[in-house]
Amino acid sequence: MCRLFALSSAPHRRRATFWLLQAPDSLSTQSHRDPDGTGLGFYDAEDRPHLHKAPLAAYEDRHFAEEATDVTSTTFLAHVRYASTGELTRSNTHPFLKDGRLFAHNGVIEGLDELDAHLGADRNRVHGDTDSERFFALVSRETHARGGDVAAGITAAASWVAARLPVYSLNFVLTTPRELWALRYPDTHGLYVLPRTVDETHRGRELEHRGTAGRMRVNSSALAAAPSVVVASERMDDDPRWRLLEPGELLHVGPELTTRSTRILRRGPAHRLTTADLGAEAAASQAAG
Repeated sequence: MCRLFALSSAPHRRRATFWLLQAPDSLSTQSHRDPDGTGLGFYDAEDRPHLHKAPLAAYEDRHFAEEATDVTSTTFLAHVRYASTGELTRSNTHPFLKDGRLFAHNGVIEGLDELDAHLGADRNRVHGDTDSERFFALVSRETHARGGDVAAGITAAASWVAARLPVYSLNFVLTTPRELWALRYPDTHGLYVLPRTVDETHRGRELEHRGTAGRMRVNSSALAAAPSVVVASERMDDDPRWRLLEPGELLHVGPELTTRSTRILRRGPAHRLTTADLGAEAAASQAAG
C-alpha cells in the first residue's frame, strides 16, 4: 500500500532529511512490489508550497528517490505511491497542490464518472487522472464554499463520497504552512499519530523514523529539543505513544501543535469495496509491502 508521512513543527521552521526510498536491506523485501512514485511537499520561509516528486518509471527516477533531501519547513508531507489508477507520470504522483494546500492519499475510490459529474467545472482543476486528485479537487471546492473552513470542506467531501461511491480506503493527509488534517476511513488501513513532546521520552533524542521494507526514512536533529506531531501510515519507531486513529476520525493539528479529533464519519461506506472487488492493479497497490 502507499506510504504516508506528515510532520508539523508549526509555528517553527525545522530542518529534516528525507530518504523516500532506500535500497532493500534483506532478501525478504524482494517479494514486495516496487513503488511507482515518490513525493515530498513542504513550505519555504514565505509560506510558498514546493513539490519534490517524480514517478519511478526509469532507473534515473529511482536514483532521484533514493537521494537524501534536506528541507526546512513548518509542515512536511511525504508519500510513496503504489499506483491503483493513472499512468506513471509526475501529474499523477503525490502530493498534489491546490489553493496553497498539499494533499496525499492512500486508498482507492471507484465510481469516477459519477465523481467527475459531481465535480462539474471543477474537474478542470484535476491535472492527472487519479482518484486521489479528483477527491482533493472536491475537498478544495467544498472548502471554498464554506469560507475556507478546511475541516468543514473535508467533512462535506468525505460524506458525499462515503454515501455514494464505492470506497476501499480514504486515508489522507492535507497540510498548509501552519496546520495539518488527517482522516482514516474506514478501518481498511492504519493511520497513526505521534505527539513528540519535549519530556523525558524525547529529550535529546533526535527524530529518526524508518518505514518497513526500505520505503521511507526521516531524520531531524533539530527536533531533539523541540516539539512536533507526526502522522504516518505505520508506526515508524518504538515509541509507545503512537496512536491508531479511529475509523472516521479527522485529526487536526493546529498552528501551535494543539491536536483535536472529530469523528466525522460514524458509518462505513454505503458501497464498501474489498480486495476481491478491485482490479488486479488496484488490488496489488493495496497489498504491496
